[in-house]
This record gives sequence, structure tokens and C-alpha cells, in this order.
Amino acid sequence: MSDDHDHHDGNDDHELRVSKIRDGTVIDHVRGGQALNVLAILGIDGTNGEEVSVGMNVPSNRFARKDIVKVEGRELSQDEVDVLSLIAPDATINIVRDYDVVEKHRVERPDVVEGVLSCPNAGCITTGDEPVTSRFTVLEDGVRCSYCETIVREEIASLIET
Repeated sequence: MSDDHDHHDGNDDHELRVSKIRDGTVIDHVRGGQALNVLAILGIDGTNGEEVSVGMNVPSNRFARKDIVKVEGRELSQDEVDVLSLIAPDATINIVRDYDVVEKHRVERPDVVEGVLSCPNAGCITTGDEPVTSRFTVLEDGVRCSYCETIVREEIASLIET
């Protein structure tokens, strides 16, 4: 068994090698360790045959470490980008068509997200049988339920409604 793939020439040590995608979305500059949460937000778990490349905790000029997610054959909706911004506020979204980046933009955190997160407060009106759509105000370091005022700073990804 050869282990040639473990050896690098001196020039390749700092290069991330992930295959290019033909058409789809590249989500770059995701904070290290958040790539799997990005996939969860996008509803990608591998069961539908999506072609996905993930780089986790790779060297970055902007951060010490970053994650990168490439999704073939899919362009993100604005709602998806809004939710992504909650866990990856520094991310860059690149839209790729025929191997060329045709759009590139940084995510912008919305002031409010509706219908995408569930409130962790069991007593909140949005968690019962009432037909009330969840609504959260986006804070600098988390989100606040517009109904019960519960503030969430950690594990926001676990509140995403799928």
C-alpha cells in the first residue's frame, strides 16, 4: 500500500486542494468547525445524492482556521443565506456557473429572521399548537425571540427548523 499522497513538495504545503465545481455554490470563510452546521442549515445530509466538498479547519489568511463548503448543482436562496449569516457571519458566498465565479458576496446579517429558528423556551407561544411563525431579532452576539424575549447565543444551529 502506497502512502505517496501523504507527501508534499515544498510548494504545496499551504495549498488547499478541493476539486472545482461546475455549477453551484461555494461557501468560504466559514468559522472553523461550523461546516457541518452549514450543511444542516441547507438540509444536506448526504441521503439525496448531493455532490458536496467540505474542507474543515484549513489554514486561512483571514482567520487562524476556516471551513469551506462546496455544493454542486445548487444556488442558495436568500433565506438560506440569512440563516447562514447567524453561524457564519464572515462567510463569502460564491455562485459558480460553468466553472466560473459569476457572483461573489459576503453574507449580511438580517435584522430579523422569521420562520427559520424554533424558540428553545417551551413556554413560548411559537412552540405550542398556536399557528404563530417564529420571529427572532438578530443581535450582535446571538438572537432574541420577538415573543418571549429569550436570548440565544450558543448552539443557534440546533434551533434551525427543518
